[in-house]
Amino acid sequence: MNHRTPAIVAQSAVRRLPRMALLLLCAAYVLPGFLGREPLKSADMAAFGYMVELARGGLDWFSPRMMGLAPEVDALLPYWLGAWAMQAAPNWIAVDFAARIPFVLLLTLTLVATWYASYYLARNPQAQPVAFAFGGEALPPDYARAIADGALLAFIACLGLAQLSHETTPALAQLCFVALTFFAFAAMPYRTLAPAICAVLGLTGLTLSGAPTLMALLGGGGVLVCLFDRSAESGSARPRLVWAVAVLLLGMLLALLASGLNLWHWRIELPQASWGEWRSMGRLLLWFTWPAWPLALWTLWRWRRQLIQWRAPSRHLALPLWFAGVAVAATLTTASADRSLLLALPALAALAAFALPTFRRSVAALIDWFTLLFFSGCAVCIWIIWIAMQTGVPSQVAANVARLAPGFEHSFSLFPFAIATLATLAWAWLVKWRAGRHRAAIWKSLVLPAGGSALCFLLLMTLWLPLFNFTRSYVPLVRRTVEVLGSPKCVALHGLSRGHIAALRFHGHLKTQTVDSSGRCEWLIVNKDALPTLPDFVDLKGWSLHSNLRHPSDRDEDLLIYQRRAIAP
Repeated sequence: MNHRTPAIVAQSAVRRLPRMALLLLCAAYVLPGFLGREPLKSADMAAFGYMVELARGGLDWFSPRMMGLAPEVDALLPYWLGAWAMQAAPNWIAVDFAARIPFVLLLTLTLVATWYASYYLARNPQAQPVAFAFGGEALPPDYARAIADGALLAFIACLGLAQLSHETTPALAQLCFVALTFFAFAAMPYRTLAPAICAVLGLTGLTLSGAPTLMALLGGGGVLVCLFDRSAESGSARPRLVWAVAVLLLGMLLALLASGLNLWHWRIELPQASWGEWRSMGRLLLWFTWPAWPLALWTLWRWRRQLIQWRAPSRHLALPLWFAGVAVAATLTTASADRSLLLALPALAALAAFALPTFRRSVAALIDWFTLLFFSGCAVCIWIIWIAMQTGVPSQVAANVARLAPGFEHSFSLFPFAIATLATLAWAWLVKWRAGRHRAAIWKSLVLPAGGSALCFLLLMTLWLPLFNFTRSYVPLVRRTVEVLGSPKCVALHGLSRGHIAALRFHGHLKTQTVDSSGRCEWLIVNKDALPTLPDFVDLKGWSLHSNLRHPSDRDEDLLIYQRRAIAP
């Protein structure tokens, strides 16, 4: 035998994961997060607000504004996509759902790009398993397909992917374009047209989605990995040099474009030397990328000889390691740590997949048991809390829900209940299948993590959808505000976040103005945290405090409502 690689895989271990089952799993993961829900608090609502402003017209599409405020993320393309979708959608489609349609496609494209990137990385000769003395080792196409299946399962299983990948924010657009760029460099030795198109789309999309620095780093690092690749599949140096020159020229053009659109901004924020901040960062790294990160570390350890070889590191390790390293570095040096770490997941999933052919049976069994207990326990808790909301039993659980979400009234809906029931039965069948006797497949250890993650997310977005909308959207707060204000001609705002402003304008249909241009608005809404600066903008002698409204499920979210005093004749 030739033991150049740690992967010892027989042909029987790379049997195909049924395509229909894989497609159903992806659909069960993608669709629930976009159907039936309200725009979420903060970033999701704010991004949707800019899309609505653009769709209504009258704004500069290269400088979107909402009450004079620019977006927190210097992105353009994600807002364009949502606005175009709203303009093209028929009247019978809700505008908030219409804005999500492009993002459904972006998440789907992310899954596809992650699968194909992992497939072509596994085709690398240095990634192939050991050749047996008398044959019987896995064939390269079948082995690469099994690795790609494992990578996609690892990607879906990542806990941090669930919410952020279902929001209509620039973060999802950046994730998609990172995955397209990742695929472009992974497939470059094997294809020409598809990688070229994806490189243009990925790098251009990153630039227009507010990440020109990532465009430069990922593009430049990918070029270096391809130039130093010495595998037989990479071919002669000339095609690689042409590819590198083309990418560098594209990067220069995109850098000029970003400068012209004023998309370059310094956002580096080094973490403070405090135990609390580092502990919070450690928890984020631990749970957000679980279970991909321990598998990725195992891959780097078992494949370390291919990674540190003297001529050039193997492309199937060096490329995902660079993409993941850049995203992790951005996580440690930017304010939006979770959204930066989201971009590491395609590369981490690819690295995690290469751990599968090196597992021993005991390690695979440990993963299965941990996953079975963790996700089954989560599913049982979701069902118990739902039953308590419906029946009041167990009483303590129902009391906890009433305390955490005062004013919430739950109702029974047959269709979500049926979907949740079918998903739970499918999970039970999957556990039975995994526990049964069948031929080993290297992707089998990630079936339960991916299935459990999809199950819990689907249960949350079906059984708990009314509670989710009540606690994670601005609708209850806006409804209370409208009950106080009635139908005023205009409302002045001070200190409100972009999400608050968008919610008041969309859910409340209020005509809002800034304090300095409020004119004769009868009402003034102030964020409680901005109260100390209010006297700098208005004369409080002309206003009286009318109400103090709080979001039912968030004690830190208070709005003060002032009414203009009547002027004596």
